[in-house]
Amino acid sequence: MPIRRLPPETVNRIAAGEVVERPASAIKELVENALDAGASSVEVQADGGGLTRILVADDGCGLSAEELALAIERHATSKLAPDDAGDYDLLHIHTLGFRGEALPSIGSVARLAISSRARGAADAHAILVEGGQVGPVTPAGFPGPHGARVEVRDLFYATPARLKFMKSERAEALAIADEIKRQAMAHEAVSFALDLDGRRTLRLPAESQGPEGRLARLSAIMGREFSENALEIDHQREGVRLTGFAGLPTFNRGNSAHQYLFVNGRPVRDRLLQGALRGAYADFLARDRHPLVALYLDLDPSLVDVNVHPAKAEVRFRDPALVRGLIVGGLRHALAGAGHRAATTVASDTLAHLRPGWSPQPSYPPPGPAAQGFSAWQAGGWAPAIAAAAPNLPGLTEVSARAEPISDWPPASPYAAPGVQEPPAPSVVFDPVDFPLGAARAQVHETYIVAQTRDGVVIVDQHAAHERLVYEQMKVQMDGGGVTRQALLLPEVVELDPAEAERVVARADELEALGLVVESFGPGAVLVRETPALLGETDVAGLIRDIADDLSENGQALALKERLAEVCGTMACHGSVRAGRRLTAPEMNALLRQMEATPHSGQCNHGRPTYVELKLADIERLFGRR
Repeated sequence: MPIRRLPPETVNRIAAGEVVERPASAIKELVENALDAGASSVEVQADGGGLTRILVADDGCGLSAEELALAIERHATSKLAPDDAGDYDLLHIHTLGFRGEALPSIGSVARLAISSRARGAADAHAILVEGGQVGPVTPAGFPGPHGARVEVRDLFYATPARLKFMKSERAEALAIADEIKRQAMAHEAVSFALDLDGRRTLRLPAESQGPEGRLARLSAIMGREFSENALEIDHQREGVRLTGFAGLPTFNRGNSAHQYLFVNGRPVRDRLLQGALRGAYADFLARDRHPLVALYLDLDPSLVDVNVHPAKAEVRFRDPALVRGLIVGGLRHALAGAGHRAATTVASDTLAHLRPGWSPQPSYPPPGPAAQGFSAWQAGGWAPAIAAAAPNLPGLTEVSARAEPISDWPPASPYAAPGVQEPPAPSVVFDPVDFPLGAARAQVHETYIVAQTRDGVVIVDQHAAHERLVYEQMKVQMDGGGVTRQALLLPEVVELDPAEAERVVARADELEALGLVVESFGPGAVLVRETPALLGETDVAGLIRDIADDLSENGQALALKERLAEVCGTMACHGSVRAGRRLTAPEMNALLRQMEATPHSGQCNHGRPTYVELKLADIERLFGRR
């Protein structure tokens, strides 16, 4: 077949398919243009899922009449400038856009109208582009002193086949809202407004720059509960700075939709983030639960390549291991600093599941023989003088339901962990209810510890709490003395893809620190000599293949770490205080104090809370006293 030179119109439409995949991507490009123009306010309107009409208005620096004519030409941009030698540097990109493709791509497949007034100019101008046909620049009215208004109608009318691949209007509208939220999270000092089909959907006023303003913007988008359960992150390593907020492990979701990464103010989707989050939260969440995070990376533009794809949603780091290590280290440091803290939603979820048993108009039982307890009082046959009524109430005669006096302070228990501060001497006037987890008052069903705080009640699952304490002690011991290894009687050869085998052997030192000794056995094979003793008899080949998959997907040997964590968790489970064991008051108080001194004790290894705290105000509302 002969080689043909395609006409410009066809070339533009082919290029538009890469830049403008759907209405949300068109809006992304237009909003980024507004932000690059220095806008402090961005307004977006979309009708029919963005296919019928899109309007993006901003108060940026605006465009002159000459710039309007250039703006709709392909690869014409104000964001790249030549150096003294006339070269254009694509390695130091400081703007969101730089390719000069968005406006001509949109104009080639839709009806595009741009009106603008440049800052300081007296007149405004407009230009029209329909299906790639460019009209003249004409004078126009403009509502503001400066800025731009870009209106897109009948998106993809010039490429009808593309319309067949669009989703429903509702799905496209949701994608638009998600894109605006991402841009708003990246630029908290800019106000955003979004209207969908004439309905006010989003109003985000400008916030102050800095952690407080950023958290306020994140709270407005991700919910008020996020700000109450978020941990601030601010770490720096080798010129790369990581800031942002991460949710407590007990504040999690069933999918990863609430995980955001921003690189130099640019919202990106990168699988590196997924692997880093999985590694950082491995000890705290089950694999089907996901944390809520918003992380911001700031680094020299030369250390990241944003010119990977025309949509600019993917980036490539020069040193991905550095970035991954910074994210994992920053998250783990923040989680360790949270101590025994659990999410505030634990109490609200608990109260939501409680149902008061009292009704304003109870249906009284029919007359009959006098009953005991509350039902007898309902029937009018109960009198306070009957002393035998109280013991008949279920549970009060059980040994595991008892009040504990405060006089047995300070506690002494074999469960105290090394490094836990000694409790104050008896001569010091101190009320244990002032501790974060309060003073133990009772044990019910030989499983749950009820403690009183200064302003509420704490209910602790004794088995889950002590399991976490034992697990943390085992982790400290493993980190201090390393993982004990066991030599295989016959070293096992595991066959892999040559690239996979090379990745596994390259991490041999890291695997050895975890108790797994491997070496190369020719191309496409790995020889395993020793395995972690904790694993006992294990499927060596399956373990190596899982590690190879993790290294390929996440760059980390998470499979081995998770297996070790699972074994440690099982051992901790068997070595902890079991449900059904009666504890004395000193033992219960010692367990509470150890929880307060141990990081991550607020949740078990799967992200479930080890205790529930109910404030007195919540309890009063439950009983209608507020």
